[in-house]
Amino acid sequence: MHAKKPMIALQPNPRLVLAAALLMPGVGHVLVGRARRGLGFASFTLVGAWLTTKFAASDADVVGRHAAGLFVWALSIPDAYRSARMRAEGSSGSAASPPAADAMP
Repeated sequence: MHAKKPMIALQPNPRLVLAAALLMPGVGHVLVGRARRGLGFASFTLVGAWLTTKFAASDADVVGRHAAGLFVWALSIPDAYRSARMRAEGSSGSAASPPAADAMP
């Protein structure tokens, strides 16, 4: 029998993740491997935009009519980028990790 080789997950470039997160909410998280979080951000973006549309003043501009959705989308962008950066630093070993608590005298 052949032993299965462990699959190495490819780490996406954080800039690519940033670009994807800017284009569509939740896609950056999917690229990083956090699909549930990405789906949550995408869902709340749509729900927030829809709710704001229903309750916004009739003379509000496009941004004002979709403000809650745009706010959630804006929150998801740095979150996806930060996740990608942390993964990239963790896989390369360049991130300085704090010493273990039991190693201190």
